[in-house]
This record gives sequence, structure tokens and C-alpha cells, in this order.
Amino acid sequence: MPTWPRYRPCWFLAAGLVLALGCGGGGGSPSGGAARGSGGAAAGGGGVTVTGGAPGSGGLGSGGLSATGGRAASGGAPASGGAPGAAGRGGGGTPGAASGGAPAGSGGKGGSAGMTPASGSGGSPGSGGVSASGGVPGTGGARGTADLIHNDTFWKDSDGNTIYSQGGGVFRFNGKYYWYGVKYNGAVTYAAKPTKLNSDTSFAAVTCYSSTDLVVWKHEGDVLTAAGLNAAVMSASWVGRLGVVYNANTKKYVLITQYQGAAGTGELFATSSSPAGTFTYDHVQPAITNVANMTTGDQTVFVDDDGSAYLICSSSSGRANLYVAPIRASDSLNVEPAVRIFGGAGREGNAMFKYNGMYYFCSSDLHGWNASHSYYIAASNIMGPYGAEGIIGNTDADFSHVSQTGFFITVAGTAGTTVIFAGDRWSDFAGNGLGYNQWCPLTFKGATPSMVSSSSWSLDATTGTWTMGADNNYALNPSFEADRVAMTQPAGWTTTTTMSGTPYSNVSGGHTGNWAWQLSATSSYQATLNQKATGLLNGTYTLSVWAKSTGGQTTANLYVKPGAGTEQDASLAKAMTGWTQLSIAGVVVTDGTCDIGVTTTAAANQSVTVDDFTLLRTGP
Repeated sequence: MPTWPRYRPCWFLAAGLVLALGCGGGGGSPSGGAARGSGGAAAGGGGVTVTGGAPGSGGLGSGGLSATGGRAASGGAPASGGAPGAAGRGGGGTPGAASGGAPAGSGGKGGSAGMTPASGSGGSPGSGGVSASGGVPGTGGARGTADLIHNDTFWKDSDGNTIYSQGGGVFRFNGKYYWYGVKYNGAVTYAAKPTKLNSDTSFAAVTCYSSTDLVVWKHEGDVLTAAGLNAAVMSASWVGRLGVVYNANTKKYVLITQYQGAAGTGELFATSSSPAGTFTYDHVQPAITNVANMTTGDQTVFVDDDGSAYLICSSSSGRANLYVAPIRASDSLNVEPAVRIFGGAGREGNAMFKYNGMYYFCSSDLHGWNASHSYYIAASNIMGPYGAEGIIGNTDADFSHVSQTGFFITVAGTAGTTVIFAGDRWSDFAGNGLGYNQWCPLTFKGATPSMVSSSSWSLDATTGTWTMGADNNYALNPSFEADRVAMTQPAGWTTTTTMSGTPYSNVSGGHTGNWAWQLSATSSYQATLNQKATGLLNGTYTLSVWAKSTGGQTTANLYVKPGAGTEQDASLAKAMTGWTQLSIAGVVVTDGTCDIGVTTTAAANQSVTVDDFTLLRTGP
């Protein structure tokens, strides 16, 4: 996320960076010429459903487990490999694997509610329903009264009002979680009508929400407002990237945030006698010793197990230096001299978590308001030395569930520990989908973290365990919002064609968000868009997509093929001038995998446009 001074989105990734500890696969060769089958069996067990009319309130966003065909680690470029085979999706080589780490274990079946406790009659967990110490869910098991976290939507508080909290953090005081973040005036505008991004970063308030379970949030109030700042500081061009520390010496809660305005540029400090505010302005610290340019790029506040607090940040100009800076222990009203712990490519979205005694300093690419895969470096001492930079596993396939590293929450419970990746989706300023807060669980293979991209999952804050939600969407990057600019290879998907050109690309004007995917060419062509979903619970699934079509193609199909089953198709070869939803029900998965996608053989200027895929488990 750009911070002061205002940073314009960088549309190009830096290439050639050598990465370790979880970099993306190098990419295998696509199929070597095997022709695509002639269509397979018609949809069974429920058949094809077509729903027309006006667009709904938005399809489910990206989620699910890792899929092949992800981006290579460096720079987000497509995985290296040979040219497409002679006939698209056929037998042959293996597409490039998504980056980093082992896929998560299969989750249990979640409850049926949103950011409120799920209704239902309960039921016992199935075998393996309790997570291991690393937060990996067991297989199977329904959670009848579980609490669900639903991504890809605008979250509501306990009173049903939209939650506005960006660029902040969650802190635990007196046995309760408090979530602080910024409410921007542009966020209110976009949530009311999420059809067009805006650039209104004007500061409305620092909000505070409280929770005992990290799912249901009560709005405690706006604890610092533009009107509440005194006349010397209330005129601000930027307030953001904040955290709150409790100081046992002064018995004060101290809010620390970036600030640029009438009182200068630096770290603004405000204090309160209660975690729920109101916070009173104290001063602005104009510079941090040892930080290049003296001011920070993106930052968060990290509190260690012993209560010591640190500012986690980069330098403001170029952002190529990463720092850990202690917050003064006596009163928490000053950031002490920083220690540079990393230097290299520019990074933003800087945040930290601790797991099994290791400190993980995490960050994103310099992509402005847009999504990014997520980096990490790790050390046994908070001041270093840190190891080589790697990519958090699975964040290439949909660029961290179409978000940027925001902050992390470590939930230590009676049965395990879950680390939550709390991503910021700056959709108000990037137009990249629905919702501002995208929270997903991390899993670990040894010391290597991976993110489980999920649209719906269940968290038990008491036990520290989680399971996948019953309504999770297992398609990755289903709305093509992870691809920030015009692309011919979408993140998480593979594309193939028999022609020498590229008869496919993302196009603006999606069913939801900014982007959709289109198969089209100015001469006759064949093209396929495919994703291989893996790590699925065995059972029955429904595949859906929103589509437009010129009609008249020789063939144009939505398809799904379980790894051990028969392909089922739904025709897209009829004219659909408005967004129309098509579904294939009764898809039986028995080996944990299936291929989904769209294929067409068409004449010049005949096109199919698709958006908002969903792959939902509907039964055992």
C-alpha cells in the first residue's frame, strides 16, 4: 500500500531476484500435442443450470487449496516452460507448480453462517477434526456450531454495520482482542457502490472493534477522529499503518501511526487510559534514527511474548531497507534507533509474527494498492541475523488471496496454534474485488510457512484450531483480480492454444471487480483456460461461472473433470449478451483433484468472457 509520501502503483515487477526457501516452481512443459477430447459425457447428477438476469451482489472470491499453474517466484512472471502443445488441454507434460511449501491438509466441514456464530444443531467432529500444533486441519468432521470467517465480502460488526479497518492490527488486552485500523472516506464510498475505485484517502477516523473469538466484532467506537485532533494536527494528508501498545509503567494505551500533515511528517503518538479510547494526541516524532530518509515506508507494531514492542518497517524512499525498531519501554512514546535487518528489492506491507520461537518478517512487492505474493525472512532473534528471503507458500496462485500483507494474529489455544494472515485488500483504491479484509490461516512444514487461500473457514480461538468452511470456494483467483494489469497468463491458471498468437487475456469490466477473462481472436482459433484443483475433500461438487458469449462457436464449453471421473460440460456456444451464470452439478471427486476451465474452437471475432468461478462442495 502506498503511504506518505503518496506512492503511485508500480506496474512492473522487478525481475531476476534469486529467491530461496519456498520459491515458485520452474514450470514444466505443457502438453506435447495430444488433442483435446471430444467433449466427454454430459453433466450428470443434477446436470447444467443456467441462471440469467442482472449480476448478483458478487460471486465468492478466491479461495481453496493450491493449484498447479501458478506464477514463478521472481517477479510474478508466468512459469518458465515450453510453448503450448498443439491441441491445448491434453495429455502430456505437467504445468508449472504453484509456489512454495506443502499444501494444507483437508479441512473439516464448517458451519453455515458469516461473521456471526453459525446456526445448526451441532454434531461431533469427525476423525482428525482437531488441528495439529501447526494449525493444519484434520480431515473430515462437521462443526455444527462453529464460527466462520467469510472473505471476499464487506464484513459487518455485531450491529450489522460495515467494518472499516485498514492498515492496522489486532492486539490482546485483558483477555480480549482489540482491532484497530483506519476508516478512510473513500472506503465508505466504495463499500456503498463497489463498481469504481477512487483515490479518496482522506482520514475519517481510527476505529476500534473488540472480540473474544476473532469472528464476531463489536464496534467500540471511533477512538481518534479528524475532528478530535487539535487544530495544529487535524489537517492531515495521510494517517495510516498503525498499532497500539500497553505501557505498564504509565498504565496508558499508546497508539502509534504514520502521519503527514500540518504538524509535520513522522510517527504520531496518542494515548488513552482504556483500550477502547478515546485517544488523545501527544506528539509527532519527525525522524527515526538509523532509518534511511529518517521516515518509514509501510509499518506495523509487533508485541513480543514478554511485552516488548517494536516497529516493523521499511525506509520511505525506495523501501529497499527493512528495519526492526524498539519502542521505548519506559512510556512507549518514542521509537528508538532502528536495526537494519535486510536490504534488497523494495518491499512494503511490512509485518511480523512469531511461531515456534522464530520471528518472521513478512512483506509484499511494491505494487501500490494492488495485490502481491508475500515474502518472508526468518530468525531466532528479533534483531537477526535473518535468513534468505523466500515466498510464503501458495501466495503466487492468487497473490495472497488478492491482498497485501497487512498484519498477523497468532492464536495459541488448548489444542494448537494458528497463525492468521490478515491481508489488506485495498479494493477502495484498486477496484480489485469485494471486501477490505482477507484473513486466511497459515500452515507450516517445519519452519516454512504456506497460506491456505480460502473464502470460508472456521476458527476456534479457544483451541487454536481451524477447519475449512462448508461453503469454501476451491477455485483460485476465480475473479481474475489477482492480475493487476493486462495479462495473457492469469495467476493460478494455465492457458493453451493451437495458434501462434495469444487468443486470450484479461479484460476490464468484470461481473464483479475490475477484471474478467476473455477468449477471443481476430482469426479462427482454439483456446483453453484450465486450473487443476488439488487437495479437495472427496465428495460431490458444483462448478459455476458467470459468462458472456457472442455465440456461434464450433465448440465453447465450461468443463469440469475429476481426476478419476468423467468430464462434464456446459455449452457456452449460444449468445449471452449479459452476464449469465452456468453451473454443472453432481461432480463426484474421489481422488482429491479435478480440472476446471473453459475451452473454445471458434471463428474470428467470436468470444467467450468468464468471471467469478466457484467450485463448491455440496455433499459427501
